[in-house]
This record gives sequence, structure tokens and C-alpha cells, in this order.
Amino acid sequence: MSKLQIVDHPLVQHKLTLMRDKATPSDQFRRLLREISALLCYEVTRELALEDVEIETPVATMVGRRIAGKKIVFAPILRAGMGFLDGLLDLVPTARVAHIGLYRDPETLDAVEYYFKAPPDLGARLVVVVDPMLATGHTAVAAVDRLKAYGATNLRFMCLLAAQEGVKEFQARHPDVPAWTAALDERLNEHGYIVPGLGDAGDRMFGTK
Repeated sequence: MSKLQIVDHPLVQHKLTLMRDKATPSDQFRRLLREISALLCYEVTRELALEDVEIETPVATMVGRRIAGKKIVFAPILRAGMGFLDGLLDLVPTARVAHIGLYRDPETLDAVEYYFKAPPDLGARLVVVVDPMLATGHTAVAAVDRLKAYGATNLRFMCLLAAQEGVKEFQARHPDVPAWTAALDERLNEHGYIVPGLGDAGDRMFGTK
């Protein structure tokens, strides 16, 4: 699991604990997810390339630094991945967005695609795939498979919670893609849910069952 980075910042862990609590209502869950996604984004984007640029401040000319290259693409996996998007765009408002619609077959636990839309020339951009849960790993693997087939070569994966089984599956299939998470939980249950986890992130976000 050498390419998995666990973000153990106190603010991340505090907000994650609030999100795990089953008594936390949907509106607070959404707000916390937006906040924690911004904190995770700091770590995921820590090593972005910079370039020098000459500017004028109100008092002098200087050489500053800005992000080099084409704009980042955030790729949320629908539907729960959309909960990350506002927090990410708060930090990187010029980013492009790809949408990947996948659902997990309740019998096989395999990922089934129902929608895909992405900006062109992904091969020239950093693509950050986001989904709250890395459980079996099948959905994350399918999303990265699709993006690579569309031309993406520089990818990163960000989630809120991961299970050991999902991390092993993801890294076996995509060893070139580093991943970030707020916590690595114990295991999956017989239904493929992370334990102790926080339940179904999409249902918690939108108040559905």
C-alpha cells in the first residue's frame, strides 16, 4: 500500500468523526463533506508543478510562482462523488470537470457504467478522480480504466474512506495511480460496505434510502 497516503490532519479526523455519526443530518453531512474535500485537496495537489512569472505588486516588480500547464480536471464518480466537487472548486475554480456515472451491481458488486462526459485532451492534464468510498475497489478501477481509455495518463484518486480489500484491488489494477484517503478502515461486510464506515455516502448526502 505504498501509494496510499492517509491524511491524518486533526481537522480532517475531527470532521470525519462527525460524518461517521449516524445522528448527523444530511445538511450537516453535505457541509462537512465539502469542507473535508478541500482539506484533502491540499494534500492531493501538494506536488503540482509551478512556473515563474513576473508581476507588479503595488510597490515593486517581482517574480512570483503559479501553477504550470493546463487546468486540472476533477472527475467525480456519480452520484456520491459530486459531494466533493464544491469543496474542490472552491480551491481550484478554473478546473475542468469530468462526470463518470457508475453504479455497483447489488449481486456481483461489479461496476456498471451509465454515463461518461469529459473534457478533451485529458492526456495533457492532471485528472483527480474523486469518490467518498473505496470499498471493493471495482468502481474506482472502472473509472480509471475509462479515463485511461479516453487518453488520461496523469491520474490521482481521492476518497474519504478506504477498505483494505479495495486498496489492494485498486493498486493491483492501477499501480501507477497514487491515492489519498482520510482513513483506512478494518474490512468490508457481506454486502460490500466498509466497516465501521459511515453507511452509504450518497444516501447520507441526499436523504435517500
